[in-house]
Amino acid sequence: MSRRFAQVDVFGSEPISGNPVAVVVDADGITDEQMAAFARWTNLSETTFVLPATDPAADYRLRIWTPGGELPFAGHPTLGSASAWLQAGGTAAGEHIVQECGIGLVRIRRDGARLAFAAPPLTRTGPVEDATRAEVIAALGLHGEQVLDAEWVVNGPQWMALRLDSAQRVLDVRPDFAALGDREVGLVGAYPDGPDTPAFEVRAFAPGVGVNEDPVTGSLNAGLAVWLRRAGLAPDSYVAAQGSALRRAGRIHVLDDGADIWIGGLSATVIAGTVEL
Repeated sequence: MSRRFAQVDVFGSEPISGNPVAVVVDADGITDEQMAAFARWTNLSETTFVLPATDPAADYRLRIWTPGGELPFAGHPTLGSASAWLQAGGTAAGEHIVQECGIGLVRIRRDGARLAFAAPPLTRTGPVEDATRAEVIAALGLHGEQVLDAEWVVNGPQWMALRLDSAQRVLDVRPDFAALGDREVGLVGAYPDGPDTPAFEVRAFAPGVGVNEDPVTGSLNAGLAVWLRRAGLAPDSYVAAQGSALRRAGRIHVLDDGADIWIGGLSATVIAGTVEL
């Protein structure tokens, strides 16, 4: 069956500089096995399937797959899929686009030229246990004094976040992916203040789901933003960079408006057409 398809670059700061997501816009009737097979075939961080909503409060339902399995939520697929849905003629019933997915309902709004999603609440927080922290630090080739904090920031994906002593330290990390195993690990380090300089550099590793390093990661940046804002370690509005180690130029725009933390970025369709599934 021929179905509408788009490949969307998300969080880029220039053409094809962000993280691509494959979006099957007309996914009704596709089996789980077909979804999993197509996600393995695209070999992108995520492939998504847009379906009719089952919750009357939602505009559509989204299923999100990595090459290794299904995720309950992910950030760059949320924005890229919303962009593809809008371009295919989708219209929000209310003030915000409302996406139904594995963690429930996620609100998405227009933010100038960008789309932004409301960061979902964290389902696990608190410091990482000492033994786990030591294993991950060793797998990343770091020394203990280079890690300022280690915190759980779980919002669907099981992110363990490490705050390093600088942005350059984040860029210098060379992980042992076999030693990381199935852990989902995010790194964040601050840049020195400067005009037009991002506030943070971010990296994300998820070898257990078939993505050794994700170019730009909305769910991790959402979890980091919730943590850093609560801890007083980030301003209410900032820009994070991600993808530099992969020769990408991702930019994530974060805004805490006092009610929600919004995670935004540009979404640009690079490939549009149909797919036979």
